[in-house]
Amino acid sequence: MQQFMAQLQQLLAAPGSGPVNWDLARQVAASQLSSAGDPAVTPYERNAVEEALRLADLWLDPTSAHPSGIRTSVAWNRNEWIYRTLDVWKKLCDPVAGRMVAAMGDLVPPEARAQLGPMQSMLTTLGGALFGGQLGQALGSLAAEVLSAGDIGLPLGPAGTAALLPANIRAYGEGLELPEDEVRLYVALREAAHQRLFQHVPWLRGHVLTTVEMYATGITVNREAIEEAMGQLDPMNPESMQALSVEGIFTPEDTPAQKASLARLETTLALVEGWVCHVVDTAAAERLPNVNRLAEAFRRRRAAGGPAEQTFAALVGLELRPRRLREAAALWAALTEHRGIAGRDALWGHPDLLPGEDDFADPDAFARSQLDLGDLDDFDFGPAAAEEGSGAPGPAEPRAETDTDRSRDGNDGDEAADHPRDGDDGDETGTGTER
Repeated sequence: MQQFMAQLQQLLAAPGSGPVNWDLARQVAASQLSSAGDPAVTPYERNAVEEALRLADLWLDPTSAHPSGIRTSVAWNRNEWIYRTLDVWKKLCDPVAGRMVAAMGDLVPPEARAQLGPMQSMLTTLGGALFGGQLGQALGSLAAEVLSAGDIGLPLGPAGTAALLPANIRAYGEGLELPEDEVRLYVALREAAHQRLFQHVPWLRGHVLTTVEMYATGITVNREAIEEAMGQLDPMNPESMQALSVEGIFTPEDTPAQKASLARLETTLALVEGWVCHVVDTAAAERLPNVNRLAEAFRRRRAAGGPAEQTFAALVGLELRPRRLREAAALWAALTEHRGIAGRDALWGHPDLLPGEDDFADPDAFARSQLDLGDLDDFDFGPAAAEEGSGAPGPAEPRAETDTDRSRDGNDGDEAADHPRDGDDGDETGTGTER
């Protein structure tokens, strides 16, 4: 907030282009990270991340009908995570922030607005600056907790870019008292699985973000909370600016439409996370010594959400953690058992094919009740990759058929050596973890 105070006068004179002053949000987040510490990524860490993601893709090949979605493997520090994900945060937060800024302007009685003149627009600018400053604080805290670009289940980073945050992974591994290379490889598996899903299911990225936006449009502003917050503001006292909080001013509307929107959002997040958990744990089951501990720790972490994620939820009125994660993972496991890998992943071909919330209660019944897609040898993932636009349309179709055929043959140990990206078997042990 000190950065906010130093530039408040300039910001009021030159308002931003939207309801949130994102330049301020980025500056506040960077300032917060600078104070807390943001270790630079070393060359060793960059190499370790690239090797972990490469090995993760090899392990995932026999467990997924979707080919690799990774075009670029990178290691980010915390500031880079904020910078690279800011465009998606804008899409998620602007609708909610616009409601808050408009509500601040509505606090002025209609008969007084004409007398305010230019001051009315200044009030709107102040609202955008206040929200931007606090959003920057929340993103700065979140950047200190996330482990990868897709860690919170949303496609935040650039398409095709798999990214890990070595400093956060190291701290997380210390808390679990597990080897850093093993934790890094498990995080890499999750990141690579997210990339496969969002790269080769062309409608999924837009569907997730649109669902979040639809939910945001049903959030209302608590006018009393805004009045209380603004009542604490003393322009002559900078400390009152620092103490000002806009948390808790958003509440979801208790309407059928909003409830339906929330249900769709929760189901989508659960299906994505459940699929990732299932394919990752299957791939790592016989390879990572502590896979059970890692899997359970990640399920609890995603179900509860970290402190920064909870702060973010209070700020924008949106919880990003998936509910019913275990049920979703069990559903994908049942689909794999009854339909095979190709039949399971064929459900991602269209949103109407996916299980609904009611199907979580009896996974076996859902897996048996629909058409058996497990024998679709010619299931074509190529158009999905092509429609993505930024995907890799060329090798997608033959890779999907080859991976599916290999998975049916049960060869989960030898086919990795024939992976097109694998030029040196010796590199596969770069993380220090046995295959």
